Amino acid sequence: MDINFNKNEDHNKLLLSDLKNKLAQIKLGGGQKRIDKLHGEGKMTARERIDFLLDKGAKQIEIGALTGDGMYEEHGGCPSGGVVVKIGYIKGKQCIVVANDATVKAGAWFPITGKKNLRAQEIAIENRLPIIYLVDSAGVYLPMQDEIFPDKEHFGRIFRNNARMSSMGITQIAAVMGSCVAGGAYLPIMSDEALIVNKTGSIFLAGSYLVKAAIGESIDNETLGGATTHCEISGVTDYKAEDDKDALTTIQNIVDKIGDYEKAGFSRIKAVKPKEKQEDIYGIIPKSRADQYDMYEIIKRLVDGSEFEEYKAGYGQSIITGYARVDGWAVGIIANQRKVVKTKKGEMQFGGVIYSDSADKATRFIANCNQKKIPLIFLQDVTGFMVGSKSEHGGIIKDGAKMVNAVSNSVVPKFTIVVGNSYGAGNYAMCGKAYDPRLIVAWPSAELAVMGGAQAAKVLLQIETASLKKKGEKISKEKEQELFNKIKSRYDAQVSPYYAAARLWTDAIIDPLDTRKWISMGIEAADHAPIEKPFNLGVIQV
Repeated sequence: MDINFNKNEDHNKLLLSDLKNKLAQIKLGGGQKRIDKLHGEGKMTARERIDFLLDKGAKQIEIGALTGDGMYEEHGGCPSGGVVVKIGYIKGKQCIVVANDATVKAGAWFPITGKKNLRAQEIAIENRLPIIYLVDSAGVYLPMQDEIFPDKEHFGRIFRNNARMSSMGITQIAAVMGSCVAGGAYLPIMSDEALIVNKTGSIFLAGSYLVKAAIGESIDNETLGGATTHCEISGVTDYKAEDDKDALTTIQNIVDKIGDYEKAGFSRIKAVKPKEKQEDIYGIIPKSRADQYDMYEIIKRLVDGSEFEEYKAGYGQSIITGYARVDGWAVGIIANQRKVVKTKKGEMQFGGVIYSDSADKATRFIANCNQKKIPLIFLQDVTGFMVGSKSEHGGIIKDGAKMVNAVSNSVVPKFTIVVGNSYGAGNYAMCGKAYDPRLIVAWPSAELAVMGGAQAAKVLLQIETASLKKKGEKISKEKEQELFNKIKSRYDAQVSPYYAAARLWTDAIIDPLDTRKWISMGIEAADHAPIEKPFNLGVIQV
C-alpha cells in the first residue's frame, strides 16, 4: 500500500460517509413531526409499509432515493420525489413496490414525482416484474400542474401504462392506504386487484367540498368514497383491510399465489466472492479525476473469483472487453481503461478516451454477447472520443457511430455503472441513460457532463470575456480568475452525481461494494422477460 492508496481511500470513504448522511436525512421524508402525525392517524410511513411488505433479511435495492434532491426549494422541497420505490422480494418473488410518501406535501405529485413513477413502471414493463402500488396521495401538486398534467410523459401516462401492463400480463396490485383523489383514483382501479384500508383510505373523483360546490350535494368523504362504500356498494375495490398491516399481509398472500414466470434463460451458476479484497476499490479510485488507475484492478474486485476472460486483449486497449460472472450470472463487461497504454505500434493511447480501434472492438463484443445471450455491464470512466486530424482521417466518427449503433440495438439487458467520468459522446457510447440500461447507477466518485469542469469553465470563460470586452470592459488577470472560479463552481455543481441522481439521470448513487448486488438483482429481474427479437445492427458503414 502506498501513500496515494491511503489518500484515495480516505477521500472515497469521506464521499461515502457524505452519501450515507444525505440518505439518512432523506429517509425522514417531510420530517419527524409529519411522521408523528401519520402515526397518530394510525398509519405507517411509506418506508415502514415497504419494510413490512418485503421479505425480512432478503436483498433489496432502492430506485431514486435521491430524486428531487435540491429541487423545488421554493415549494418546501420534495425528498425522494415524494414517492419511495424499491425492488425486493415478497414471499420469495421479486417485485417492485411504489409507495407515496404522505409526509411530503400529503403525497402530492411534483413533476419529478411523475418521472419517478414512470421510471418504476418502465422497470416493471422491461422486466415483466409484478408491481405493487401503496397509494396515499393528494394528487397533482396544483402550483405546478402545468408541468405534470398534460404532456406525454406526465401524470396521464401512468394510467396508459396501467392498461398496457395489464394487456402484457404483468401483475399489478394496489392498496389505497390514504387519499386517492381525482385522476389518481384510476390507478388502483386499473390494477388487477385493489385493496382499501377502512377509515383511512378513500377513493373519489371529487371530494366532499368539490361535490358541494359542483352539484350542491352535502356528503362526508367516508360515505362518498370510503372502504365500506367501495367494498360493499360500488364494488370498486376487492378487499377491505382493517389497518395498514392487514392490507400489506393481504398483498403478501396474493403475491404468494402468483405462478412462476417464463425465464429469459441467462446463464447462472453458484456464486463465489471475488478473490481480491473488494474494499481496495476505495484506495484504487483516485482522489483527482485527472489521475490514472488500472480498470483491471476494479474488475477483479467486482467479478466472481476475480476471474476475467478478456476479449481482444491486445487490440483497442483504451476499452477493456471480456467475460466474467457476477454473483453467478454470466456477464460481458465493457470498461474504459483509465491508464495510458502503449499499442504494439508503439503509439500511446490516453486513458478514458475512446479510439477507433476501441470502438470497433466494443462493437464486435456487443454483437458476440447478443449472439450468446449474455447481459452487458458497462463500467464508465470516459472523457469522450479521441479528437484531432489523425483520428478524424482514421474515421473516428464512423467507428464511434458503429459502437453507438450496437449499444442502441442490443437486445440483451444492459447495466451501467458510472465509476468516474461520464463526459460527452462517451456517455452515449458507454450506455448512458438515453440508451435504455435496465439499471444505471453511479459511485460517489462519478461526474456526468458534456465535459469536465475545468475544460468547460475555460470555454465558457472565453465566451464571457469576449462578451465583456465587446462592451468595452477591461479584464484584468484577477478579474479573469474570479470569473473562472465562479463559472467552474457553477459547472461543478451540475456535474456532481447528486445533480444527476436528483433528476433521475441515474437510478441511484451507491457504495461501490453494493455494485454486485445491483447487477445480480438487475439480471434476476431481466430474466423475467424473454428476449423477443433478434439482434440486428441495421445499416452501418463498414
